[in-house]
Amino acid sequence: MSWPVLVFDIESIPDIAGLRLLRGSAAQDTDQQVYDAWCQERKDKGQSDFLPLYLQRVLVLSCVFRNAEGLRVHSFVDRDNASEGKLIQTFFNTLERHVPQLVSWNGGGFDLPVLHYRGLRHGVVADKYWCMGEDGGADAREFKWNNYISRYHMRHLDLMDLLAMYQPKNNAPLDAMAKLCGFPGKLGMDGSQVYSAFQQGKLEDIRRYCETDVMNTYLLYCRFQKMRGGFTEAEYEQEIAMVKDTLANLVAQEPHWQEYLAAWA
Repeated sequence: MSWPVLVFDIESIPDIAGLRLLRGSAAQDTDQQVYDAWCQERKDKGQSDFLPLYLQRVLVLSCVFRNAEGLRVHSFVDRDNASEGKLIQTFFNTLERHVPQLVSWNGGGFDLPVLHYRGLRHGVVADKYWCMGEDGGADAREFKWNNYISRYHMRHLDLMDLLAMYQPKNNAPLDAMAKLCGFPGKLGMDGSQVYSAFQQGKLEDIRRYCETDVMNTYLLYCRFQKMRGGFTEAEYEQEIAMVKDTLANLVAQEPHWQEYLAAWA
């Protein structure tokens, strides 16, 4: 198994400003009225009120970054309701700088398309990420056969998609697989509760939830590496011990890792 590895996960909320624009909503309508009208229309049609991906505003993007120097957990957060573009650009700048193995759970089905649409909206630039070996650049040969975009390439590993043999009917939830493998799984909330938590001003709770989700994904990635021979049994056990030690050292600044470690025990 080679470094660096970047595991990521996003939490999003409805883009009410975008919904207002596309619906041509009256200026006097409140954001809640605009959103409620959308939900009611969908309900009347027997449809889900889950907004399309291009109207999912990225609120938090959490990462586990593992390289030869160790493991780090970091989140990019839109704290002022105006920094979504900067958040997304910073994430892609990280890819440009390190060119890591990118890992997700359903990243191809949700997280990356959201980042594509929202990045396009904000004018984000991500040369290396979009490289598919067709421009004749220095990385052309390498990226032609292994890039971030192609579904069956490994530079971006959507672990859920791969384990399901690229058949959506076989998809498994992250929470279920994490718990079945002996890891903590989801703590505090789930994705359906994020918008409500945002409306209540619980941004830090959302960030912490996203970080535990991305850690679950990293642990499943380690388990997968052992299964495919990327880790020996001893190397896997060593990596898991390192993760536990790293999280234990974060407890003083970030108490949610104490809860995570307790659930793991």
